[in-house]
Amino acid sequence: MKLKDLALYLDSVVPLSFQEGYDNSGLQVGLTEREVSSGLITLDVTEEVMEEAIASKMDVVISHHPLIFKGIKSIGGKSFTDRILYQAIKNDIAVYSAHTNLDIFSGGVSMKMAEKIGLEEITVLSPSEKMLLKLVVYIPESHLEDVCNGLFEAGAGIIGNYDRCGFVTSGTGSFRANEIAKPFVGEKGIVHFEKEIRFETILFSHLRDKVIGALLNIHPYEEVAYDLFPLENKNAGIGLGCVGKLKDAVTENEFLKLVSSVFSADGIRYSKPTGKMIKKVALCGGSGASLINNSISAGADVFLTADLKYHDFFKAENRILLVDTGHFESEKFSREILKDLIIKKFPKFAVRFSETNTNPINYF
Repeated sequence: MKLKDLALYLDSVVPLSFQEGYDNSGLQVGLTEREVSSGLITLDVTEEVMEEAIASKMDVVISHHPLIFKGIKSIGGKSFTDRILYQAIKNDIAVYSAHTNLDIFSGGVSMKMAEKIGLEEITVLSPSEKMLLKLVVYIPESHLEDVCNGLFEAGAGIIGNYDRCGFVTSGTGSFRANEIAKPFVGEKGIVHFEKEIRFETILFSHLRDKVIGALLNIHPYEEVAYDLFPLENKNAGIGLGCVGKLKDAVTENEFLKLVSSVFSADGIRYSKPTGKMIKKVALCGGSGASLINNSISAGADVFLTADLKYHDFFKAENRILLVDTGHFESEKFSREILKDLIIKKFPKFAVRFSETNTNPINYF
């Protein structure tokens, strides 16, 4: 397949529109028309990872953390980013990254963490906002099913764990076709009244063009009457962090041992023990200090994340146990998400995990 096939698929299944404003997810390096058949999956793109990709004759390096975050004015080897880019271009190796969009989308980094420690009844800790649109369209009764099916197949109508969601209201529409029109019903120059259905559904903003394209393609009218409204609703299915429950309550010490074992964490930091049993767990892969209050509000007994600063630990105030497992450790399983997504779509694409340990932090 071509590199663009892989990139477009990942761009759609882990939408680039989900990423934070500072981020740079997507295709970092590579000619989209190039044929690719193998990929190396890593958390970070380092010089050692690129050397491994070159030695293994890989076509693509697929990472969680982007290689390029800011604009580059020259590639002269002065920084590790320069050197990696030079090697990638010289050896015709593409680089693709899925960062904060992989954190936010349903089934993302935090959900994988929750899965690994055995949480149940998992929900999003901080649901995303302003990512939804409401579509209202008027359809002749005879074509309601066909138009709805087309919209649903394009991705509209998904609310949390439910799909094909919509609302139907019957009414009568009126219109008059001019002399150059080609009306589906009615006569030119005469006002026509038609039994129609007002159909309402919801869609992610990144699917706007795809859904409207499907609507215009399948709707029988020459001119389709529809409205799109931005919604302020929070989306319960996507966002940062998650919260769930352990099957059985454990002591704080037992929870720390669980985290150490599951994430191979050698340097766990945590706040003053509360002395309470741990049942409800909030967590966020990567830097999650901004979600401490969300975790407390959710009634969590512990918040598991990374990159907590000295003063962040004071926020626990004996209300919650704060646990910092390390950035690399909290996001290490992001590689599994990427591999599963790729294999599901391209089962013949040869993909494997990098054998290079990219964690830049060591413990004495």
